[in-house]
Amino acid sequence: MVTIPISGGLSIDTEALEFAFVRASGPGGQNVNKVSTAVELRFDTRSWDGLTDAMRARLTTLAGQRMTQDGVIVIFAQSYRSQIRNREDATGRLVELLKEAAAVPRKRRPTRPTLGSKTRRLDGKTRRADIKKMRGKPTD
Repeated sequence: MVTIPISGGLSIDTEALEFAFVRASGPGGQNVNKVSTAVELRFDTRSWDGLTDAMRARLTTLAGQRMTQDGVIVIFAQSYRSQIRNREDATGRLVELLKEAAAVPRKRRPTRPTLGSKTRRLDGKTRRADIKKMRGKPTD
C-alpha cells in the first residue's frame, strides 16, 4: 500500500485511485489510433477519511465540473504520448487540487479608511462641485 502525501498529516492511498486508459483525441498519427495513452483518473472523495466538512466544501468549489454528483473527482490527462507520463500528470493535478482545498484561507480583516484618505476624498468632491458650479449662468 503506497500513500501519496498531500499536506500536513493528509495523504491518499494509491489503491483509492482508479485509472482507465482510453485513446487520446487530436493529432498524433498512428500512435493515437493504436495506443490507449490518455488517462481518466477517478477518485471517490466519500471514501477518503481525511476529508473535513470545510475541506469538502472548498474541494467542491475548486473541482467544479470535474466532480460528479456522487463526489467522484474525474481528471482526464492526454498531454503526453505515454501512459506513464499521463498517469503522473493526472495524479499530480489531483494532488495539487487536494493541496489547494486543504489550505485554509486567511480570514479577511476589514479595514477602515484613514482620516487623510477621507479628507482627500471630500476635498476632491468639493473641488469638482466648485468646477461644476462655475459652468452655470453668471449671477448679479
